[in-house]
Amino acid sequence: MENQQIPLGSVLIVDDDEPAREALYEMVLTTGYKAAFASDATSALEILRSHPIEVVLTDIQMPDMDGLELTAIIKQKFGADVIVITGFADSHTYDEAIGRGASDFILKPVRLPELKARIQRVFRERKLWKERDALLEQLKKLSITDGLTNLYNRRHFYRQLAMEANRAERYARVLSLLFFDIDSFKRFNDTYGHLAGDEALKSISRATETCLRIADSIFRYGGEEFSVILPETSGEQAMIAAHRLRNDIDQLRLSVGDGETARVTVSIGVTEFSPGEEMESCVKRADQAMYIAKRSGGNQVHFILPES
Repeated sequence: MENQQIPLGSVLIVDDDEPAREALYEMVLTTGYKAAFASDATSALEILRSHPIEVVLTDIQMPDMDGLELTAIIKQKFGADVIVITGFADSHTYDEAIGRGASDFILKPVRLPELKARIQRVFRERKLWKERDALLEQLKKLSITDGLTNLYNRRHFYRQLAMEANRAERYARVLSLLFFDIDSFKRFNDTYGHLAGDEALKSISRATETCLRIADSIFRYGGEEFSVILPETSGEQAMIAAHRLRNDIDQLRLSVGDGETARVTVSIGVTEFSPGEEMESCVKRADQAMYIAKRSGGNQVHFILPES
C-alpha cells in the first residue's frame, strides 16, 4: 500500500478484509475510476493527508477504528465524500451513516451496477458543488471589483477604509489616503475616443499597482477618479509615494492608434487619518486636496494635514 501511485480523483477503498478489499478495488477499476486501497482507518488517514482522494469507500466493521468514526473524521478534516458499506443491515442504518457525514450507504454484497451508479452520483454532485462555489466566488469578486480595471470598486473602498481606520486606532498606527484624478480626461476621450480612454484607465491602474506596495489597496472610485489606502504610512511617507506615482504616470506613453501615442497626467490629494475622526472627514479632506492640485494646474500633489 505504501508504494501505491495515487492519482488525482482516486477512490480510496478501506476494508480490513483482504478478499473484500481486492474485489472492491477491481470493481472500482471496472467502472472506469482510479482506485487506491487501505487495510485500516489509520492507513486511510495517512493516505488522505498526502493524496488528493475525492471519494472514500469504507466498511463499517474494522478493528482499529470503525468506518463511521472514520467518516466523521474525514468530513471534519478532509474534502472527500464517503460511501459507507456494511454487511450488517440490522446493526447499522442509512440514517446513522448520513448523520456521521456519509454521502451514501451500500449494503453487502455489493453489485457492480449499484456501485457504479453510487460513485457516479457522488462525483457528479462534487462537480456541481465545485461549480457552484466557483460561481459564488466569481460573484463575490464582481461585487467588489471594477469590471474595466479589475481594481476594487467604490463600495469596497468604504468597507476597507473602515477596517483600516479601526485597526489604526486600536493599535495606534498611522494610516494615509490618496485621491487622484486624471487631468482633462474628457478632452482625452473627445480627442482619441472612448476605447482609448478605457485603455488609459487600464494603463493607469496597472502603473499604480506597480508603483505602490502590496499592502496598499487601490480602488477605482468612479469615472476617472482613483483612491489608495496606505496602511502603516504617515502623511509625509504618503507624499513621497504620491510624487513617485505622479511621475510614473506622467512617463506613460499610451497607444492611441496608427502608431500615435499620447500622455496623461494626474492630480493627487494626500491626507493622513487622524485617530478619532469620522471616516468621511478623512475622505473629504483627501478629495479637497486633490481638487486643489487640479485647480493649481494639474499634474501635482497636494497635502492637507488633519486638524489637530
